[in-house]
Amino acid sequence: MSIRLPHPLILLLACVVLAALATHWLPAGQFERRADPETGAELVVPGSYHAVPEAPVSVMQTLVAVPKGMVAAGQVIATVFLVGGAFVVIDRTGALRLALLALARVLNRRRALAIPACCLFFAAGGVLENMQEEIIALAPILVLLATQLGFDRITAVAMSAGAAAVGAAMSPINPFQVMLAQKSAELAPFTNVGLRLVLLVLAVGFWIAWTLRHARRHQIEPPVEAGIRTAADSKPGLSATRTGLILGSVVAGFGLFVFGLIYWSYGFDELSAIFLVVGLFAGIVGGLGISGTAEAFGEGFREMAVAGLLIGFARAIFVVLEQGHVIDTIVYGLSSPLQNQPPVLAALGMMGAQTLIHFPVPSVSGQAVLTMPVMAPVADVIGFSRQVAVLAFQSGGGLAELITPTNGAMMAVLAGAGVRFEAWLRFVLPAYLILMAMAALALVYAVATNW
Repeated sequence: MSIRLPHPLILLLACVVLAALATHWLPAGQFERRADPETGAELVVPGSYHAVPEAPVSVMQTLVAVPKGMVAAGQVIATVFLVGGAFVVIDRTGALRLALLALARVLNRRRALAIPACCLFFAAGGVLENMQEEIIALAPILVLLATQLGFDRITAVAMSAGAAAVGAAMSPINPFQVMLAQKSAELAPFTNVGLRLVLLVLAVGFWIAWTLRHARRHQIEPPVEAGIRTAADSKPGLSATRTGLILGSVVAGFGLFVFGLIYWSYGFDELSAIFLVVGLFAGIVGGLGISGTAEAFGEGFREMAVAGLLIGFARAIFVVLEQGHVIDTIVYGLSSPLQNQPPVLAALGMMGAQTLIHFPVPSVSGQAVLTMPVMAPVADVIGFSRQVAVLAFQSGGGLAELITPTNGAMMAVLAGAGVRFEAWLRFVLPAYLILMAMAALALVYAVATNW
């Protein structure tokens, strides 16, 4: 008998309620914090945990946490709306669907090549910039490409969001995971790259093989091309030159963002602004006109509404736990027992603790800032390097992005692709356990070699 979970919004709302109940059950406590002089981020002061007055969250505060969560996730939600709107504009011009149809024809006889190619592309996005929310707007387009090649919707999610999560978790250079964790642990960035690089290659290679295995076992009959031609021919006058300009603007937009991310510290606001311009440019060049472009943006906003709500609801969980002063209690409770364990067991326990912490703290960057100042001194006490603690965070917290229902971005991608969460879990759980086993072996090696 298969288990059918409720709609993601109901699932996340239930998590908000559980978080509120936790504020009644768990003792309130906090770490002291200090401001990082370079970034301004608030870092936890190790050994400073102390009890504070109980602050159980009331029913009204629980309900209010939902809009507060949406406000707190405002940057991300704005990005989802504007990038999603831009891609609907591009789709309305016909350029994107024509390109996908052409790609499907090219790969028709070698369609399995599309899976490793997409996996490598999105894994690279995860490695370089923790790509996640950016994929939400692409979900329907990726499903279109996958179905044209005879693959199911789970394959579309696996070769995009799944690959990006694996690449981000194992990356030696991801600024929002490993580099932020190293900085929070007072380590130099770009250090001890070798083991991480080996683990990255093995993990991404395994993920590609796992996705291919699923795709071959769940092949579907590609839909007739006429249906897509009808959608694509909504602008029959679109020339090859205009199509090239529109698609080129998309590539240029992503290129500018990656360049700005590396050199100018670009973030979600800049990504939103870039794709607002890309969408306007595509609409004008594609012949939609000012009004038609605005209507297409509005359609995109409607299509992204559920995705935005999912992200806001997920953030509300953290808002409730923070308001009840139990987030630090959870971190303290999971980290304290590790100090009495042998080094290998403590390292594996640290990875497990980071996995559990990721459920109430679904932001990897927030988790790095919260936990690494605590876990790094724990590593010193136990007798292994702080790099091991960072690797435990990467594998525990990073890979948990694949399975946690509190990960609003993944839930939004699944919703956009039309994949139920329980169907995704059936696909991903065995692969997740294998990836965790690979990470555990890497941790054992790191402790044994004093890495």
